[in-house]
Amino acid sequence: MSDSTPGEEPPVAYSGQDTPDPSRVQYGIVFVITLVHFTGDFYSSFFSPLLPAFVDKLGLTLTQVGLLTGLVRLLAFMIQPVVGYLSDRHESRWFVFTGLFLAFFCIPFSGIAPNFYVLLLVLSLGSLGSSMFHPATTGMVPLYSGNRTGFCLSIYNTGGTLAFALGPVFITWYVAHWGLEAMPWTGMLGLVAFLFCFKYLPRPKSENLSHLGFFKSLKATLGPVYKIIFLIWLVMFLRAVTGQAFMTFMPIFLVNEGHPLPSVGLIVAFFIIAGTLSGLLAGYMADRTGFRKIFFISYLFMAPALMLYLYLPGPWVFAGAFVAGFFVLAPLPLGVVMAQKLVPQSRAMVSSLMMGLAYGLGGAVSPLVGGLADVYGIEPVLFALSFVPVICLGVIARFPRVV
Repeated sequence: MSDSTPGEEPPVAYSGQDTPDPSRVQYGIVFVITLVHFTGDFYSSFFSPLLPAFVDKLGLTLTQVGLLTGLVRLLAFMIQPVVGYLSDRHESRWFVFTGLFLAFFCIPFSGIAPNFYVLLLVLSLGSLGSSMFHPATTGMVPLYSGNRTGFCLSIYNTGGTLAFALGPVFITWYVAHWGLEAMPWTGMLGLVAFLFCFKYLPRPKSENLSHLGFFKSLKATLGPVYKIIFLIWLVMFLRAVTGQAFMTFMPIFLVNEGHPLPSVGLIVAFFIIAGTLSGLLAGYMADRTGFRKIFFISYLFMAPALMLYLYLPGPWVFAGAFVAGFFVLAPLPLGVVMAQKLVPQSRAMVSSLMMGLAYGLGGAVSPLVGGLADVYGIEPVLFALSFVPVICLGVIARFPRVV
């Protein structure tokens, strides 16, 4: 941590008395928060690219795949708003480190799950962990971002998208060489990151709203802007429905089309790497031009980009994955930042609404998508879902101008 930007202090070991300086960007602390995000999402990314292997090992149907995906992500829908509410009221690192531990410890044991129910259990515990650290860490980023909240939250988001890019490549390569049964050993990487973050991550700062109950705090914080918050949440939810359907079922579709498992992991990585780049670009541009314009451009090009991903043949699918990921994942940090700017006194809560509630409820649709894919096939179902982002354009036009 000694190579910090000149003029900025590197993060110091946690003392319990860290106070953020609102006058400047503290990139060292942003890096530590981002590392928490990267580590947890690195392990969360193992699931989708290994779905073909789980289907083959356990004989899962597409309906079971959708049920597994939906139930796991439904936990995020249920837990994140609660943790976001508690994080805004209690200055505790417990949410972050309990969540991070569950993610890196439980998910690797999916490789030795003997049946569908054990697989569901370990992945659910990992999802529970992911749901715990996301609201708390997202709420911390604006405290150390100065006047670059959009860009710093894009850096934070990049930690997650980069993890979802590298994780599939790593785990498909690892499983191809050593098998699913060797997955628990991958937890050692998470342990190293866990100990580093435990040393350097400062304690979250609450908003002193503990005297208010859940519904009273919602009324106090969201009351004046609840209509706009709902519109932002709606477009984030619809993006999640489409994006997660492609993330869940495209690996199975690609394997059925003859792509080997390591190649599928690389294709998924291209999708996520593109989102890593577009997320940074979107956050940078939104700080300068406003959020509504970047939202509109992203959703306008999302449908044709997904068509390219679905229909480009042979090795061209890598280009299709990159273009699709670029537009599908670009809005991820925008909804969070825009909501935090509208409700600054409840950062973790509104972050959980944009991530946990939107992402989790979007994933909860997966059983329906899986059931439809069993009946009609994966390709026509994904084709139909490609048009969902078009519905959002009229909603985005009603967004206020926020910079």
